[in-house]
Amino acid sequence: MDLDALDALVRSRRTSMIVDPERPVPHDLVTRLCELATWAPNHKRTWPWRFVLVEGDARARLGEAIADAMERHGDPAEKVAKARGKYLRTPATLVIGSAAGDSPLRSAENRDAVAAGVQNLLLAATAAGLASYWGSCPKGANDEVAGWCGWASDTHVSAIVYLGWATRTVEPPERPAPALTFVA
Repeated sequence: MDLDALDALVRSRRTSMIVDPERPVPHDLVTRLCELATWAPNHKRTWPWRFVLVEGDARARLGEAIADAMERHGDPAEKVAKARGKYLRTPATLVIGSAAGDSPLRSAENRDAVAAGVQNLLLAATAAGLASYWGSCPKGANDEVAGWCGWASDTHVSAIVYLGWATRTVEPPERPAPALTFVA
């Protein structure tokens, strides 16, 4: 791949949930996306990535668990109600966690590595023809989601990625020029 091809891939990635809700995402493709995520830089090789693919009825159960945590946290009723069904919008939801490190610095480095890995995953999903959307774990629901996924209680939920086969393209948003300073 040359820089122009990479440039085209990066610029073609869209945050979108305009997908065919009935067409499943093959497990071997999700596995490949997760493998590509783990190629992101990882200081001290702690391998902090955690992945759980949520499909079928489990998407509703994830929504219930998150909504219950949001309700306990005091979120508005309409936000809680929306959370109960939002994970049904795409055929696959990938929950991505970051394992805690042995120090606050290492935990931060792990989270950075996982975030970089999520970008690898999103670009690979685009290259495969998938639409994707990087969602955050709702405030107050991290521990509930980590437990629901079977992860250690100190795992940070870095992303909840919606995946599905795109049914149409989405126009790119305008982006400001990078704030780049040259120092010689």
